[in-house]
Amino acid sequence: MKVEIITIGDELLIGQVIDTNSTWIANQLTRHGFEVVAISSVGDCSENIINAIDIAFERADILLITGGVGPTNDDITKHTLCNYFHTALELNEDVLQNIESILSKRNLQLNKLTYNQAYVPASSNVIQNSEGTAPILWFEKEDKILVSMPGVPYEMQTSMDKDVIPMLVKRFQVTEYVSRSCIVTGVTESELASKLADFELLLPSGYSLAYLPSLGYIRLRLSVWGHEHLDELKQQMRNLKKTVKAHYVSKGCKLPEELLSEKLQNKNLTLSTAESCTGGHIAHKITVVPNASKYYIGSIVSYANSVKEQLLNVDKNTIELHGVVSNEVVEQMVINVSKTLNTNCSIAVSGYMGPDGGQKDQPVGTVWIATKYNDEILSQKHHLGLNREYNIERTANLAILQLIKMVGK
Repeated sequence: MKVEIITIGDELLIGQVIDTNSTWIANQLTRHGFEVVAISSVGDCSENIINAIDIAFERADILLITGGVGPTNDDITKHTLCNYFHTALELNEDVLQNIESILSKRNLQLNKLTYNQAYVPASSNVIQNSEGTAPILWFEKEDKILVSMPGVPYEMQTSMDKDVIPMLVKRFQVTEYVSRSCIVTGVTESELASKLADFELLLPSGYSLAYLPSLGYIRLRLSVWGHEHLDELKQQMRNLKKTVKAHYVSKGCKLPEELLSEKLQNKNLTLSTAESCTGGHIAHKITVVPNASKYYIGSIVSYANSVKEQLLNVDKNTIELHGVVSNEVVEQMVINVSKTLNTNCSIAVSGYMGPDGGQKDQPVGTVWIATKYNDEILSQKHHLGLNREYNIERTANLAILQLIKMVGK
C-alpha cells in the first residue's frame, strides 16, 4: 500500500523547527511493509493543506498528517479537515474525559482552549491520545484513509506504535520489507560505489543497495520486498561483507557509540578518553548510550598543552619537537590516560578543527587519532574538511569506529 506523509506548520517552512516526524514515520511504515511514495510540508494555510491532500490522494492510498491540531488559533488542521470531508465539529465526551484525566495527572486545570479540543469532526473515527490532549482522527473516503495526528513527536510516535500502525496492518495485506545493514569506514562514497559495482550488477532482481553516508562512515542497506527472500538476503550480505573487506566495521543499524557499548560490555572491558580538539564530544557520545557507567570510567579534556603535560604526562619536549598534532603526542595521551584512569581501552585525539589554526604542513582538518586495546596501540592520521562542527563530529565517529575495529578482532 502506498502512503504519503504531510507535516503541517509554518515553523517547518521557515526552518525554525526540523521535521523529524516524517523520518520516523517513514522508517516505521517501511518496516511494516508500506511504501512511502512522497513526503511534503505545508504551512498553516487551509487552502494549501487542502491542495496538498488532493495531490496526495492522487498517488497514495493512505495519507498521514501531523501538526496543526493544538489549542491555539494557528492550529487549523481540524477545521480544514471538516471542510474537506464536508462535516462539522461535535463534542466528543470520551475525548473530553481523556483530556480531563491527562490534565488531572499533571495537576492542570481545564481551560476553554483545551476544552475545545474535545470537539472533533463528526465523520471521523476517534483514537484517544494517551500522551496529550489532541485526539487522533481517522477518516475514510472512497477506499482512501487519512489519519491526522499531533505534531508533538512523542505523542505522534505513541499513537503510531499503539494504534495507527496496528490498525493499518490489520486493514491491509502488505508485503513485508526486509533489509540488512552494515557500517563501513575509511573509504569515500564514490570509492565504495566503484568497489561494489560488480556486486550490484550481480544482485538478484528486486534487490536494492542504498548508500547512507554519515560523518566518518557510510551505512550500506541491502533490501528487498518479501520475507521469502530472507535467506538469499543473508547470503548477499555475506557477499557484501567480503567485497568491502577491510572497510567493514559491523552489521546492523546501530550508531557507532552503541556498537562500542555492546563490544566493551560483552568483553568486560573499560574505557577512558583523552580529548583535545573534540573538547569532550567523544565522552558525550559515549555517555548518551544507556549503561555507559558499566564500562566508561572518564575523560581528561586536555585542550591546553599545559593540561596535556600536567594531567596526561605528555613530555613537553615531544610537543616542541613533533607538534601537538602528531602521532607521538596522541600515543602518549592514549597510553597515559589508560594508566591514570586504569582502563583496558582508551581513545586520544588531537587536531586542528578550524576554521583558523593549522600549520603549513598540517592544515585545518588534520587530526591524529590513537586507540589502545590492552597492550595494542593504533594511531592514524586523517585529513578532514574546513567546517569546525563537521570536523568535531567526524573525528569523534572515526575514533569510536577505530576502537570498535580493534576490539572486534
